[in-house]
Amino acid sequence: MTIYLDISAAVHRRAGLGRYAESLARAMVTQLGNRLAFFYNREAGIEPLAGLEHVPGRTVSLGYKPWRLLVWTGQLMHIGFNRLLPDATLFHATEHLLLPLRDIPTVLTVHDLIFRRYPRHHKPLNRWYLNATMPLFCRRADHIIAVSEQSKRDVMAAYGVSADKITVIYEAADPRFRPQSPDRVAEVRSRYGLPERYLLFVGTIEPRKNLGRLLFAFERLRAENLTDALVIVGKRGWLYEDFFARLEQSPARRAVLFPGFVPDADLPAIYAGAQALAFPSEFEGFGLPVLEAMACGTPVVCSNTSSLPEIVGASQERADPASEVPTEGAAALLCDPLEVDEIAAALRRVLTDGDLAEALRVRGLKQAGRFSWSRAAAETIAVYRKVAAGAF
Repeated sequence: MTIYLDISAAVHRRAGLGRYAESLARAMVTQLGNRLAFFYNREAGIEPLAGLEHVPGRTVSLGYKPWRLLVWTGQLMHIGFNRLLPDATLFHATEHLLLPLRDIPTVLTVHDLIFRRYPRHHKPLNRWYLNATMPLFCRRADHIIAVSEQSKRDVMAAYGVSADKITVIYEAADPRFRPQSPDRVAEVRSRYGLPERYLLFVGTIEPRKNLGRLLFAFERLRAENLTDALVIVGKRGWLYEDFFARLEQSPARRAVLFPGFVPDADLPAIYAGAQALAFPSEFEGFGLPVLEAMACGTPVVCSNTSSLPEIVGASQERADPASEVPTEGAAALLCDPLEVDEIAAALRRVLTDGDLAEALRVRGLKQAGRFSWSRAAAETIAVYRKVAAGAF
């Protein structure tokens, strides 16, 4: 009997969803061995995950949009797609797309419900599809995995799902994200043309990431000669035009650097070379860049909203420029993402207080060590056992 893990987001390189699916897949192979098989939507040019070509897999060859519509239609009409998953014991959907199956237990990972909280930040068609399908998918799944307590609360509130149907299993940073040697940092910094002093943002360029307010804060800090560049690592997502229009008018526009595609092998050194990760996102289901930065020993300034306080081990509170230390035990300095003054004040503290920056590095490394994909895989398998008890 076979457990199928949907890795579509990974092979299609869909930012955070892709990192989740790939990292979980690699950890699952170690723990499930030949009981595991992959499933994904294979469009032209899509290849299996490197190093996992030996894992059995099943695919469908449809474009992303036609496949999503087909899955939804199957759910509405109660058409089982069982023939796509021969000898299946269980199917795990790692993105927001649950196959309709008959008599096969299903697990659905819900990353966030941002399309409901911030509808203006989503493309209309995608928002319409998710609003129509997610209540159905959450109802049909035998169990739901939420990547944070925040996402669990959102699913319960939005769809009336009971708490005992949802298990919170945290993501983790890939093991490659760790402190880097000075020589490695210098080599990567030189290759990408980065200055010695820079603030870093990692993530898709979209309105929710709050890059407009971060730019305002950066302008102040650069004018105070506290930093030389804002480095933005991430591809353009959607509705990014307003940010780039604002950037064109910025007095610091030449100091905002876009290194383009950065392979995973180089990203840890870019994290490690930064003065701080600036992550004032308005809302996150998890916030993986924060964890990756902490794992590299980089001080973090992030929002006091959504899942981010729980990821950095803090209570939801504002960063107070007059306070001596962050929240007791916190691994990051928090700020209100809607207040440019607070974003700038929190970053200014890190850039001017060496003792604080060092404390954040130490706390960040300790906090990041509490998360691992091995643990996430083990907890996920425990959910499988609960859902398909007779198959283990």
